[in-house]
Amino acid sequence: MKRRTFLAQTAVGALALSGMGGEAFAQQAVEPGKMPEANATVEASAPPPDAFTFDTLTEQMKARAGEPYQEPSQEVPEPFRDLQYDDYRAIRYDPNKAIWRDQSDFQLQAFALGWLFKTPVDIYEVADGAAQKLEFTGDDFIYRAPLDVEQFHGVKLPGVAGFRINYPLNRPEVSDELISFLGSSYFRALGQNNLYGLSARGLAVNTATSQGEEFPRFSAFYIMRPGTENDKITVFAALDGPSVTGAYRFVITPGKNTRMDVTARLFFRNDIERLGVAPMTSMFLFGPANHHAFDDYRERVHDSEGLKIVRADGTELWRNLQNAKTLANSFFGETNPRAFGLYQRHRAFEDYQDAEAHYERRPSLLVEPVGNWGKGTISLVEIPTDKEVNDNIVCFWQPEAPAKKGGSAEFGYRLTWGAIEEDQARLARVIDIRSGEGGVSGVANDDDDVRKLVVDFAGGPLDDMAPGSELQERLHITNGEVVHSTVSAIRGQGVWRLAIDIKPAGDAPVEIVGALTDGSRDVSEIWLYQWRKGDDQPN
Repeated sequence: MKRRTFLAQTAVGALALSGMGGEAFAQQAVEPGKMPEANATVEASAPPPDAFTFDTLTEQMKARAGEPYQEPSQEVPEPFRDLQYDDYRAIRYDPNKAIWRDQSDFQLQAFALGWLFKTPVDIYEVADGAAQKLEFTGDDFIYRAPLDVEQFHGVKLPGVAGFRINYPLNRPEVSDELISFLGSSYFRALGQNNLYGLSARGLAVNTATSQGEEFPRFSAFYIMRPGTENDKITVFAALDGPSVTGAYRFVITPGKNTRMDVTARLFFRNDIERLGVAPMTSMFLFGPANHHAFDDYRERVHDSEGLKIVRADGTELWRNLQNAKTLANSFFGETNPRAFGLYQRHRAFEDYQDAEAHYERRPSLLVEPVGNWGKGTISLVEIPTDKEVNDNIVCFWQPEAPAKKGGSAEFGYRLTWGAIEEDQARLARVIDIRSGEGGVSGVANDDDDVRKLVVDFAGGPLDDMAPGSELQERLHITNGEVVHSTVSAIRGQGVWRLAIDIKPAGDAPVEIVGALTDGSRDVSEIWLYQWRKGDDQPN
């Protein structure tokens, strides 16, 4: 079990927002893996009364939104009820009892109830148009010391905590874990040769607001029985919470980069101040820019190092993450963005020197919309932390149109998980950022408020720069001033370095936007950073 398995309890689509103001959208039978066009008229013929389809699940969750919210039962049978952390870690599903073990490359295994996970979740298998609930008992799990296996024998479970799906992702003869759903609406997936890192969620509700965050949960899953030749699997989920219900479809295609085509149909029980669509949660403790604040032998500690945004016109933005001393909210106003996501760019062991965590193998996660999103903001929340076990980074899309009680909305998007390769030919990209004392190295600095930021770029047009070429910086600073800046090539490295001495104008965060230009066009992605005085210094 990895840490976000346990932390899970403690923002996209084709905004078919006809329902945001109260008008319910019609339904459409959509082929798995396909998405309805933005603002499409959605129609469907009535299915048989006992059939399961995405439409029947949608109608069920629409009806539930009109009913008062009921807290889910947490009646966990003994001996699962009193499990502690170490006890829970000693339980795993028996792989010999995996669902579809001898029928498909996909295998389903359940997570036991207990410890933090005391709310039963129902799992159904969908085959031949009907949904059949899967039943689990204590005999479906393996128990290691200090647990007594006899205590669990024959115990019938009212549900499970969640599930994972295994698949021969890396080697044909080994069934690797591909994706897991566990806790609230959290889920994680892997591309080839990845280790679990950041998580996604079905929905974020009132994150970092005075309202207090809600955590709607996936209360039931309906999983299509995979065929023997299938290279994808479809999972449906029912979302339920105090302010929202929803019907979700995930079409999952494993590979070098694992894809998930998502459709989310939402119904609002209450007004929602801050609706977060396609949310993701990650961890950033330190990198070279704030390593001074940590006495640690490792070079970096993070699951993700930057936020990538691709705007409607194709412009690419890169925002290095920060572990600030105070809670930081950043908002990137966009209209119909092409994509956004949290990336892990450094992929060598030497970048981290962590032989246990292997942060170089953590996946990046990219969100790509289907259709037009309209206006909204990509929201980035950075929470102070001094421990790598804390997920302190949250990112999501917040539509401009408000989520109102009685309204509905549909969102479609693709999630891509893996060591996602970026186009290195078109643009130079940020490969490192460092900070230090301002002024000239080795010379006393007369102003302690001045801080130096050093940003290295590589790739794209920089690879073809002839000796003696010159580049300039394009900079915009808010809440501060640029004391000095230079751009220079690092000979023999294929790297160009932007060095900036910055002086803050006060206690407000300094917002920096920069790029390399040849005088006629930008040759790099646009680099963004938020810096506060003292953020990169020890407490």
